[in-house]
Amino acid sequence: MSPPPRVLTVAGSDSGGGAGIQADLKTMLALGVHGMSVVTAVTAQNSLGVQGAWELPVEAVRAQYRSVVDDIGVQAVKTGMLASAELVEAVAELIAGTDAPAVVDPVGVSKHGDPLLAASALESVRQRLLPVATVATPNLDEVAQLTGVRVESEGQLGEAAAAVLSYGPRWVLVKGGHLPGDAVDLLTDGTEEHWLRAPRHDNRHTHGTGCTLASAIASQLAKGLTVPEAVAAAKDYVTGAVAAGFALGGGIGPVDHAWALRTGTPSA
Repeated sequence: MSPPPRVLTVAGSDSGGGAGIQADLKTMLALGVHGMSVVTAVTAQNSLGVQGAWELPVEAVRAQYRSVVDDIGVQAVKTGMLASAELVEAVAELIAGTDAPAVVDPVGVSKHGDPLLAASALESVRQRLLPVATVATPNLDEVAQLTGVRVESEGQLGEAAAAVLSYGPRWVLVKGGHLPGDAVDLLTDGTEEHWLRAPRHDNRHTHGTGCTLASAIASQLAKGLTVPEAVAAAKDYVTGAVAAGFALGGGIGPVDHAWALRTGTPSA
């Protein structure tokens, strides 16, 4: 029996299970690929926020990556929380030497507003990590953090995308989920534009949305889909996961990564 496509997530651990490595691996399982992980940081985290975070040494991150890639191989890589400039630069170097598409989720803060990336690492993300990305997936807060462009309306998404593309990713998906109205995202490579719309669900339990979307894109790329096809399929998956998000603990609960398995929805 041949193995399924293999996807590697390079991200932080979420002890509450809603985001980070845990969300990535759940997404990959739901979408029919084999998920593998490089842990970059450990967080003490629950539905109320992040109570603590500890990054791993660069040598531990590099050893995990080489261990997986050199033996098992990968069809796609996804990055999440990288915490420090040193980790960003090490991971960028590793991705540059890997013949597989890379989805970069430039995680800056948690759903609760807790910082997950040192301010000193922003320039490394701009100059080292974004240039090796096949697809970058910033939300509006991350766009502002990286480029200074603040989006207040759908009409400004193009300006935001151009600002991110100036740092070198092949494609950028600017996530407009924080805008009022429908959940509208813009995918572009500077030439093509793909507008993705989904109804906004009245559900506050959306922890892990960004991690889940980036992992879903990586999973679909590993299956051989084009970037526009992969992003469209991932958008459908995460929209269903948000609609099915559930309460957990006393704060913001997670999206439901297993919704498609429960409903028998094809994973594309």
